[in-house]
Amino acid sequence: MLTAENNTIELETSTLKEKVEPNSQAKEWLVNYAGRRYKTELNKLKIETGEEIEWNGDVTVEMIVGVMAEEFPEFVMALAEENFIRGYRQAFTDMETGFELAKEQAQDNEPS
Repeated sequence: MLTAENNTIELETSTLKEKVEPNSQAKEWLVNYAGRRYKTELNKLKIETGEEIEWNGDVTVEMIVGVMAEEFPEFVMALAEENFIRGYRQAFTDMETGFELAKEQAQDNEPS
């Protein structure tokens, strides 16, 4: 969603700024839908603030995520939960591996 003023600091990834190429029917529909929504938001912002934001017509991953979060939050939440669980599991795996390596190194450094 567009706002006239944004005072938050957000962590961004380069993937979010990538232009989405509509190379399948689903992507084509989603890109067109997100583009229409974004254009509507730009028009609202112009009416509310008089400020005109230039847009080249490209639809980015970030724009699609925003639309999905607003219109299908259950889907986005399911992806976020899965990503969190995988990251959490990976952290434990990394921790266990680190402990094992530290233990082996400590044993190797013990005087015989």
